[in-house]
Amino acid sequence: MNGRTKSLATRLFLSATAWVVLILVITGVVLSTVYKRSTERAFDRRLNFYLRTLIAEAAQPDDPNDKSDKSERSVQSLGEPLFELPLSGWYWRMARTDGDKPEVRASRSLWDASLPKLEDQGVELDQSGVRLGYVTGPENQNLRMVERPVDLGTEGKYLASVAGDATEISEETWAFNTYLAGTFAALTVGLLLTTIFQVRFGLAPLKRISSSLAAIRSGQAERLEGEFPEEIAPLARETNALLDANRAIVERSRTHVGNLAHAIKTPLSVIVNEAGINRGDPFAAKVLEQTNIMRDQVAHHLERARIAARVTTIGTVTEVAPVIEALARTMEKIHRDRDILIDSEIHAGAKFRGERQDFEEMAGNLVDNACKWAGQQVRVEVMVERSAANAPDPVLRIIVDDDGPGLSPTERTQVARRGQRLDETKPGSGLGLSIVTDLAQLYGGSLTLGAAPIGGLRAELVLPGV
Repeated sequence: MNGRTKSLATRLFLSATAWVVLILVITGVVLSTVYKRSTERAFDRRLNFYLRTLIAEAAQPDDPNDKSDKSERSVQSLGEPLFELPLSGWYWRMARTDGDKPEVRASRSLWDASLPKLEDQGVELDQSGVRLGYVTGPENQNLRMVERPVDLGTEGKYLASVAGDATEISEETWAFNTYLAGTFAALTVGLLLTTIFQVRFGLAPLKRISSSLAAIRSGQAERLEGEFPEEIAPLARETNALLDANRAIVERSRTHVGNLAHAIKTPLSVIVNEAGINRGDPFAAKVLEQTNIMRDQVAHHLERARIAARVTTIGTVTEVAPVIEALARTMEKIHRDRDILIDSEIHAGAKFRGERQDFEEMAGNLVDNACKWAGQQVRVEVMVERSAANAPDPVLRIIVDDDGPGLSPTERTQVARRGQRLDETKPGSGLGLSIVTDLAQLYGGSLTLGAAPIGGLRAELVLPGV
């Protein structure tokens, strides 16, 4: 299933379209069938009228003073000129069925042709005593025929038939179907446009919730604001409650981390003070050494716990440029005696999806480490890019290069380990890059070390952007 068919709006539109088309097609077939049958009934009434007139004319007693041929009188009495026009498609016939000698009277329009019998085609008499059906007439004409057996008493028994051109039925039905198809096509377009409007209007609150959640995620809002329909109002309330609960958990975590830090630091300070009294004692020196290691490790893990609590906060965004520029000014002042020049190139509008304090700590550690080992130059480049073609959020890439001695691949692996230091003459605890690595992983990012084009070490930090 592709992305479009996963869309709720697309699913609603397609299902509504399918039902609209199905209903209109069924309705069109029913209306066309009803109209055709209605046209046939009207045509049949016309045929029956001619049939009754024909039988009535044939049943009239002969007038002794009337020397005209009876069949001629019958043709004239029907009152339809088409019965006199040869092969016009309108015909009548009276055929005697009880005599040894066949006697047939027919309309002039039939000329020298004949009409088939519905009786021979197996058509049964209906309740009114007639047969109705379609036959093929002269020159393969499609005819609608009515047929009735008639008993004229002393004159004998006859089979009276009247046939009319069925093209009138098909033409009227075709005209109606054409009009019906055009009407239903316009109706379909109107219904589909109405469906699109209803889907957009009905799903607008969900779209608003989606936009609000995106605003919360990007740090532009803290809650879902506004009125929502009663069907999705519970969703908005529960979402806001979840956001409030998340913030409360974060605050409690920060409080617990702070309390734990104070609870541990106090006993460690007492141990350090007691061991410092007997500095010459090898045991006291060992205690001081291990206590310092414990203090660094405790500080590291407490900081990691504090940061992990902050990372769970939704909707925090940090502007990158102000942080990098402030770090550059600060580091240039700190290393003024070495004339370290920090050159920065920052993508306009670059933002980090996370706490400012965490970004300052990661970027600060990288820039500080570069300044410690640089000869004269440090370069900071910030780029914003997509990790994939369909990635919803951009990726922030921070590259810090220095022109120092650099590190071999083995040394890069060692320096990334927690507490591993290659040169004890440089200030610091040796936990800087390790803290950066941990922080980046908590945010779903990464830190890689390599060779810088300007000769020293390259630190490449990848973080989630906005």
